[in-house]
Amino acid sequence: MSELEYIYGLHAVQAMLEQSPKRVKRLIVQRGRLDARMQAVLELAAAESIDSDRVLPEELERLAGGGVHQGVVAAVTPSQLWSEEMLGHLLDRHEGVPLLLVLDGVTDPHNLGACLRSADAAGAQAVIIPRDRSASLSPTVRKVACGAAETVPLVAVTNLARTLKQLQQRGLWVVGTAGEAQQLLYQIDLTVPTVIVMGAEGAGMRRLTREHCDFLAKLPMAGGVSSLNVSVAAGVCLFEAVRQRTAGILA
Repeated sequence: MSELEYIYGLHAVQAMLEQSPKRVKRLIVQRGRLDARMQAVLELAAAESIDSDRVLPEELERLAGGGVHQGVVAAVTPSQLWSEEMLGHLLDRHEGVPLLLVLDGVTDPHNLGACLRSADAAGAQAVIIPRDRSASLSPTVRKVACGAAETVPLVAVTNLARTLKQLQQRGLWVVGTAGEAQQLLYQIDLTVPTVIVMGAEGAGMRRLTREHCDFLAKLPMAGGVSSLNVSVAAGVCLFEAVRQRTAGILA
């Protein structure tokens, strides 16, 4: 079992069983828990002939590293990040208007998980992160993402500035978010092929990332705080793109 990783939580485990059941090698369930949500997970596992073990809560806590396991842990084959080449193939096959999310230096796994969840809900084709100085796929990310980690490609790139340039050459427009920007996000056309770039909380985007943006935009802040949590801001930006793209359909 040393080469396996453990994911935990009802949403994360159920999503794995639905999206990638071949990766699930064993289910570990809290002894005595037989509610409807757990039963649904067990039925999915049984349909794939996946063995289930009943254990005490202490064993689940150990496997989950102290995380909130909700009574279930799955032993799975290690997750694979997408490469730049795989992203290129994804865009080649995509028939609609691309929408990508870039996270430049977001190191909190809770924020990464929440951003993946928002990206999935908004229909984004992928989330792109730098290979270094960034949170990556982990059990915490999967739990917070509530299944989105299994549906939204997470692309790790060696050189983020170079990747942005390559995306521009493909016809995508890069919109970076910055508190000092002159334009509001709502003044920018997001109906075109778009890459939305979010910087790390506090530090923001790195200089090279900023220099590769076609536009800089900000969200209006009416209260006393100077900025939003990066995952909240990412959700606002993604769904502004959705709003613009569906406005004609709803009119």
